[in-house]
Amino acid sequence: MLSMKSGIDPSIVQRAAREFAQVELAGHRYVMVLHDHQANPHVHISVRAESREGKRLNPRKADLQRWREAFAEKLRGWGIDAEATRQRTRGESRNYEPIWRIKAGLEGRLRNPTSPEKSSVASSEARADVAEAWAHIAEGLSRSDSAEDRQLAEHVDGFLSRTFGVSSSRAPALRPEPQVDMPHEKPRAPQQAAREIVKSPGKSEIQR
Repeated sequence: MLSMKSGIDPSIVQRAAREFAQVELAGHRYVMVLHDHQANPHVHISVRAESREGKRLNPRKADLQRWREAFAEKLRGWGIDAEATRQRTRGESRNYEPIWRIKAGLEGRLRNPTSPEKSSVASSEARADVAEAWAHIAEGLSRSDSAEDRQLAEHVDGFLSRTFGVSSSRAPALRPEPQVDMPHEKPRAPQQAAREIVKSPGKSEIQR
């Protein structure tokens, strides 16, 4: 699904999606449909995984990001100011539910709902990395001789405050404290603890 926010001309979204598919899905059979009756105009593309040459489509995360960037480029070609920023770069950490879970929830059949926000240690560390990167950008801009750059630094500081709840100087504070597992001595079995190796002069080792 290729989508844009509300207010964008749906016909432009459709044209950009068509140009995207011609390049990124070349050699594959596909069909597409435009939905312009909902909040944001979007195009669904259904593609046959195996190409005419027998090569199978198997996109990874890097491919999906490249597709987003390619679609944004096609939109810019039609005069739409579009950027394909990653979710973490925008300071978001949403969990996107698969369609089957969304439908099950609407029908009351979902037994184990997931959190709408990512809460793992990895996501917390990634969030801290992003905040720290934005803080470095703000610091660099604030030291510029250009008034425009310094003003932009204030905008970045405002973004850090609104999104992460910290100032640029406190961005590293978002990094979670490392958890250190304390070593635990394995308990000895009673019969093993009672056995000792002793030596008698001139005699072999005996156990008691």
